[in-house]
Amino acid sequence: MDKAGTLAKTAPRGGAVNAAWVNAASLPELDGCINTCMQCPLGATRTKFVFGVGDPHARLMFVGEAPGADEDAQGEPFVGRAGQLLNKILAAISMKREDVYIANILKCRPPNNRTPIPEEVAACMPFLKKQIALVKPRIIVCLGLTAAQNLLGISDSLGKLRGRMLTFADTPLMVTYHPAALLRNPNWKPAAWEDFQAVQKFLAEHAGDVKEGPSVG
Repeated sequence: MDKAGTLAKTAPRGGAVNAAWVNAASLPELDGCINTCMQCPLGATRTKFVFGVGDPHARLMFVGEAPGADEDAQGEPFVGRAGQLLNKILAAISMKREDVYIANILKCRPPNNRTPIPEEVAACMPFLKKQIALVKPRIIVCLGLTAAQNLLGISDSLGKLRGRMLTFADTPLMVTYHPAALLRNPNWKPAAWEDFQAVQKFLAEHAGDVKEGPSVG
């Protein structure tokens, strides 16, 4: 089955989504097709749809959990305190927010920032997979356990996932702490710094690679 057929098969049904999203050729086109989505209850409670932000051809793509209050208000991922910390970490590895692409498992804020439930993840995941296919990152970094478990479809602990080179649709993937967790537990920052140094090393070692887009299924 081709890429479009696979996406159509896994796409959620019902709600205000333009079916043309399956064949969207760019991130703005995809955003335009799905930003009125009402395919799970979060569509009725959001302030703004949080699509994603950054370099549309970034070599490094971050996947977080879901928008928080600041993100819901502004329509952009990682703009609160956790986002400010992520910006500082990026600067420490000689990168800027504009150099990467940032998205979340969910594109609408769950009530009280609770953990995403399966119904919500099922509604949003095909859209995230399409974003990944369009960006064609050289490496994906999952920020936090919820992002990793849902993207990879596994139940391993963060301790088992950190420090390993995993893959998603043939794209290398690493897992580290969510910046919000680092704000709550500063003692985890040295371990997170090791993770980001590993990402920096990977990008340096693969600077000349030409990456084909990952398949989605």
